Amino acid sequence: MRAYWKGYLRLSLVNIGIELYSATSSSNRVSLRQIHKPTGKRIRYQKIAEGVGPVDTDEIVKGFETSKDEYVILEPEELDEIKLESKRTIDLVQFVESCEIDPRYFEKPYYVVPRDDEVAAEGFTVIRDALRKNKMVGLGQMAVRGRDYVVAIKPCGDGLLLETLRFADEIRESDKIFDEIPEVKPDKEMLDLASELIARKTKPFKPEAFKSSYADALMELIKEKREDGAVSHDDSGDGDTSRSKGKVVDLMEALKKSVDKDKSGAKKKTASKTSSRSSKSKSGKAA
Repeated sequence: MRAYWKGYLRLSLVNIGIELYSATSSSNRVSLRQIHKPTGKRIRYQKIAEGVGPVDTDEIVKGFETSKDEYVILEPEELDEIKLESKRTIDLVQFVESCEIDPRYFEKPYYVVPRDDEVAAEGFTVIRDALRKNKMVGLGQMAVRGRDYVVAIKPCGDGLLLETLRFADEIRESDKIFDEIPEVKPDKEMLDLASELIARKTKPFKPEAFKSSYADALMELIKEKREDGAVSHDDSGDGDTSRSKGKVVDLMEALKKSVDKDKSGAKKKTASKTSSRSSKSKSGKAA
């Protein structure tokens, strides 16, 4: 894997050589192309100017729309002049508790590792362990590929995780949207039932437990079409949509049933484990 960025992480007078690697991948996503059905050829796009038709790439510049159909034209050399020079150092200028950063600000994660030498590894370990011990996140700024980013750095396993953050003016205020939510005083019993349900379903987060059923169904469809060109349809009507049509949900009743269902499920699991232990014990005695 190629490093996205190489440079230095600096804390006061401590300067450590580091490398960044993208922590996410989109290669596993199923991507679909637009196809011309009669010929099976892929659709390609031309760059067209209204009233002119297709244009050459070297005739295209960037512009900022000031009003409808009016633009301030920006030449490539003008944009180059204001591009920030890529800095090779990330200065940790502030530290905050991780809970202080609103999740809306997080943009993209990168793994941080030390350069391949003992000096970098030692300094890296000191900063990583100090952040972990104090439960803090380091904040700094990074300039790369012509623009700057605010970054948050925190421990992640044996390494560090750097996350680029959105700037304050990139976040939409929620007030206007949330103002439309009606004010309702929740019923105490319903609140208690919901709390019990949450408590019963609370367990450690395991991302591998969640699978994309859409992606699986899409790949199954593609496989079926590729093999025989036909697609079978399940008309058993077993989906949630068909069952919920025309039903008015009684919230209190639904909460009670949910809690009861969860209790019975837990009892079955306990009984199954007890039965399994008992059978193992009997087989051991018989031996």
